[in-house]
This record gives sequence, C-alpha cells and structure tokens, in this order.
Amino acid sequence: MDLLPNVFLYCFLALGVHCVHQIQWLPCQFTDEHVSLNNEGHIDTQLIHREAMLQFGQKGDAPVNPHAITFLITGSKLDLRRYLDGVEADQLECELRRYSTEGIHVHWPSQEAKEYNRWFTCTLKQNKGLFIVTGFLRHPSDQPPPGQQDYRSWPTIADTEILTTSVAMVTKTQTPSVKATLSSQQRLHCQFAIDHRGANVSVEWHRQHRGERTKLFSHNSRTRQSQGSGVGVKALAGGDASYTLPFTKMNSEGTYICSVSVNPLLGSHDIILQIEEPPRVSLNVGPVLSLLDGTDHKVVCEAENYYPLDVEINWYEQDPAVSGQRVGAPLPKMLQNILLSSHKHNQDMTYSVSAFFYLQASLRASGKQFTCSVSHKSLRVPIKKSFILNVEEPTSWMFYLTVFFILALLLIVLAVMVSTLHSATKKSKQNKPY
Repeated sequence: MDLLPNVFLYCFLALGVHCVHQIQWLPCQFTDEHVSLNNEGHIDTQLIHREAMLQFGQKGDAPVNPHAITFLITGSKLDLRRYLDGVEADQLECELRRYSTEGIHVHWPSQEAKEYNRWFTCTLKQNKGLFIVTGFLRHPSDQPPPGQQDYRSWPTIADTEILTTSVAMVTKTQTPSVKATLSSQQRLHCQFAIDHRGANVSVEWHRQHRGERTKLFSHNSRTRQSQGSGVGVKALAGGDASYTLPFTKMNSEGTYICSVSVNPLLGSHDIILQIEEPPRVSLNVGPVLSLLDGTDHKVVCEAENYYPLDVEINWYEQDPAVSGQRVGAPLPKMLQNILLSSHKHNQDMTYSVSAFFYLQASLRASGKQFTCSVSHKSLRVPIKKSFILNVEEPTSWMFYLTVFFILALLLIVLAVMVSTLHSATKKSKQNKPY
C-alpha cells in the first residue's frame, strides 16, 4: 500500500516531467563541421554526419552505446523531456550540432567552477510536424573560446567521447507550419525557458517574404521596452512568446521568425504560414437535367475564389445505381471532351475557373449520373457536384399530323352542325303563321 504514495512523491519531485514512461536515451545524428579555406580564400564548410546518443542521467553514468558519441544530459532546472508532449521515442528526430558564440564569453549564472563553456544545440522534431524543440546544451570547459571565428578551430571530439552537459535554454514551437484561410485569426506558437531567473531576455518577431524582412515585434526584459504588437507582454514573463495574427489576408503569407536571445545564445524558430482558400463549386444545372433525344446542352462546373492557383477539375459519368457500392462497382468513366476557361484573378487575389462540356443527349445515356470533381490543396477530399440526365424521346411528325386532322375534322363537323341548326331555325320561323 506504500507504493502509491511513493509514486505520487516521485511525480512531484520530477521537476514537471509527466509520470509516464520516460525517454532515457535517443539515437541522434551529430552534424559536425570541418571548416577550412579553399584555394580562393573563401571559407569552405564540410558537414560530417556522426553517430551519437542523447542520454539522460547523472554525471558518471556509463554510456548506453559505448561505440557512439554520448551527450549525457544531467539534471538542471530544465528537462527537455518536459517539452516533448508525451510522444514516444520513435516519433522523434534528433539532431545535435555545435553552437558558435563567435568568441563571446559570458559567465553563465548556473555554471560550476570551470570558467568556460562549450555549447551545443539539440533539435528534436516530431516526425509528423507537430512541434520542434531546441535545447542549448552547456558543456563546462577549462579552455577559453578560440576567438571570434571559433568555428574554424573546433576542439576535436572522439568517436566514443562522453560529453557531460546540462540544458541552459529551451525554445519550442507547436506550429512549425500553418495553413490558414482568409479572414481567420492565427496564433503562431513560440515558447522559451531559461535555467535561471533574472536573465536579460530579448524576444523578436520578423516576417520574411520574397526577400523582404519586416520586424513585427520586439521586447527586452531588462529595459521593459516593447515595439510592435501581437505578443502579450505579460505572457512573456512565463515564457510564452506566441504571436497572434488577428485577421489573415493574402499578404499575410510568409515565414514568421521567433527569436529569443540570452547572451551569448540565440534561438529561433521559422514558422511557415500559407494561405489556402478552398473553392466554392457550383453547376449551371439542377439535380436533374431533362433533354430531348438528339439535342445538346452546355454543362458548366464553376470553381470560384480559391487560393493558391493550382486546381484540378474532372468530369465523370456513372450509373447511379452502382455509385454507392463499395465492392465490385465499376469505376466511373472520366470524360475526355472537357474544356477549361482561362483563370480569373479576383479582386481579393483568389482565382476562379470553369470546366465545361457539351452534353449530347441520347436515350442510352438517360439515367446516367454526371459528377464534377474539384481537387485543391486546401481540401482533404475533392468537392463533388452531380446531376442525373433524363432523356425524353421527341414526339414524331405523324402524331402532330394525326392530331391536326382530328382537330380539322372536329371543326368541320362542328361547322356542319352549326350550319344545320341555323338552317332549321330559320325554316321554322318562315313556316310559323302570323
């Protein structure tokens, strides 16, 4: 019975880590760099992909994989696993890199007796794009930074070396890619945390589109000065640097960059915002189109007010009796005689186009279902609009001739009867005595 209180005590002491199965290690790719000068005197960077392990534990722990570089993350006020939303290890992509402070040395408030630090970044991506977490790993060192171009003389890391680190700063976004409709409100998520209080934190938001970079917001925690709007200043104290776009327009598209800096560290996340407006689809005919055999009719499928430009429109013919069958039903026949109008560019920067064909009515096609299918990147499934063709046999000329003769005969009989009645009435009046 004492087991349950111990479990709750462990959860309480776990520094915010969820009381579930915890990730103890992750296989990672360590992207190392070899920087040199080429024959033209320019800097040439060669990326070297090396096997590494991200291991959570205590100083002195044995490596899980002794044949790989081990980045041993020891306890601090920040635990990377707290920001992983409870996902399993096989859903994460892990990359480690060196981080250059460009010769800047700052005494980190929580560091040990060793005076200097070597820095690394650990980026964890959810494999379906749900979030990206970047942790800045601090490795204490006796060696000072080699200068402003420290990346030109990185210290060598052996293939089986163990680097004992702690997490100094974390940044995260839960919206690495956003698809928005026009006139909607969007919240671009950005979160950060520092392993000590009182840090001088600067937060900035920029928008970049077609080579143009625009500052949207900036705030400094020490001066408490802010420029721009879209970020709640009070929320920044809790590490929430999310940016709110109150009303999306076509020119809202672009890459939004959330930057968080605590000297000498600078973390940023690129958030790609794409406008996707679904098309409105309509037909120029009703649910049932009635035609006479041998006639033709222009049938139009209109896709209006969509964005971006690419859209696919197809017409299909099918027997409605089998359209609902899941097994054994023949595939709809795609019509080939389809014509497309030119794209219309609307005032709101959306597009419209129509796909039409001339339907030649025949008794054999009567009862067929014709379907317009519109596909667009804003749609999970195509929009479909259908109608049923009803073909009637035209009345023959013999029928009209027979009706004419019958009507003519009736008129003649009526005329004779009227004439006879008139003659009889007149004769009766002449024979009547006065």
